[in-house]
Amino acid sequence: MSDTPPDTEIPPPEEPRRLSAKLARLRIAGFKSFAESTLVEIMPGLTGIVGPNGCGKSNVVESLRWAMGESSARSLRGGEMDDVIFAGTSTRPARNLAEVTIFLEEAPGVAPAPLERETELEIVRRLTRGEGSSYRINGREVRQRDVQTMFADLASGPRANGMVSQGRVSQLIAAKPEERRTVLEEAAGISGLRARKHEAELKLRQAENNLARAEDLVAQLDAQQESLGRQAKQAARYRNISGLIRDAEAALLALQVARAALAMDAAEKAAQEARASTRAAEAEAERATIAHYEAERAIPTPRMAEAEARTALERRRIEAEGVEAALARAVAALEGASNTAAQLSADLAHAQAVEEDAKANETRLTREDAGLASAESALPARLAETETLLASTEAEARAREAAAETATQHAAEAAAQANQVASELAFAEQRHGRLAEQAQRLVTEHAAAEAAAVPPEALEQAAAAVIAAETRLSEARAALETAEAARIATAA
Repeated sequence: MSDTPPDTEIPPPEEPRRLSAKLARLRIAGFKSFAESTLVEIMPGLTGIVGPNGCGKSNVVESLRWAMGESSARSLRGGEMDDVIFAGTSTRPARNLAEVTIFLEEAPGVAPAPLERETELEIVRRLTRGEGSSYRINGREVRQRDVQTMFADLASGPRANGMVSQGRVSQLIAAKPEERRTVLEEAAGISGLRARKHEAELKLRQAENNLARAEDLVAQLDAQQESLGRQAKQAARYRNISGLIRDAEAALLALQVARAALAMDAAEKAAQEARASTRAAEAEAERATIAHYEAERAIPTPRMAEAEARTALERRRIEAEGVEAALARAVAALEGASNTAAQLSADLAHAQAVEEDAKANETRLTREDAGLASAESALPARLAETETLLASTEAEARAREAAAETATQHAAEAAAQANQVASELAFAEQRHGRLAEQAQRLVTEHAAAEAAAVPPEALEQAAAAVIAAETRLSEARAALETAEAARIATAA
């Protein structure tokens, strides 16, 4: 049933007021190929832009869409929004700012409050590299949504069907019913209302979510109120019980103080007894320490004597090894000298044999000279043959003399070597005698060192004394630890 009285007529719904405006000028600066500020006048009638491919005709339309609030860089043929800023050429530096301004005339009620009474509007979109976009209407900063809603009220916008680009006609022909509905709404001038409806639905949905959240918070606060009531009752009960507990604790503390006083008196008596036993144990430990110290003082003397004896014995052993090595070297040198002497004796015998041969040859030559003299006196006819034989004999005699001189020189050298070998042999015999004397002395010192060594019985007695002293020290330490534990227990 309707609540409207029967005699009341319901007025028909008001038709949406169609807004209109006139695009007068478009100023582009730093947008894509427009490095410098460029002003495009939109005159009454048909305005066309003619030019070859790549001259920037499409950039004019894209700048208009961009100023109307286009947020997709891909629809502007870019990868990101900063790509619409002039990137520079070989002769012009890049820019960091892109700005497009749309001038509207005869546009009362188009701009958002408080600019709804303005008839001329100047819509500016400025993009700074790395900082984002900003929108201004007549110098007043506004949101992107305000600009998009304003152009939607004018049945226009960055994606409006009134802006036909390449391939747009074929898309409209093949459009789905939902897309055709959008075209009809734009034609009817209600696309702004649709945008406001969508925004209102978003706000309504957000309000519903906030309301649901508020109801949840109210339920949580109710549950917290009940919990806080129970906690308040528990706190009051706690205050009552804590008062009783404090009174009981005060009585218990007084009782514990009395018991502690009695225990302190008993502990002081026990502590005095423990101190007496501790002093006795300390005296016993001191006596054991003194005995251990005396035993340790008695031990180093025999140990030092034993160490010195061992050191002397080791030194004598090393010297004996050195003497044995020197004796071996002397024996080897003696054998080498004997071999050299034998070789020199053989050379001397050979030289003597050569000398005897030279003397025999000299005797023979003398006899031959005598024979030649007799033959010369007896046989003058054979003078020529004798002279020839004499020349050959003289040559042989000279050769024999040279050989005799060489043998004599060898004999002298052999005699010198024999003298040197004899002297070396005498030195080796003297060194052998000295080494024998050193060996005998080492043997004597070794025997004396063994005689001076500490007897094993004395070492055993000293070790037994050390063990006894260590035993007494351990007992004293145990007594001291027992007394200390008793003292600590008594103090506790």
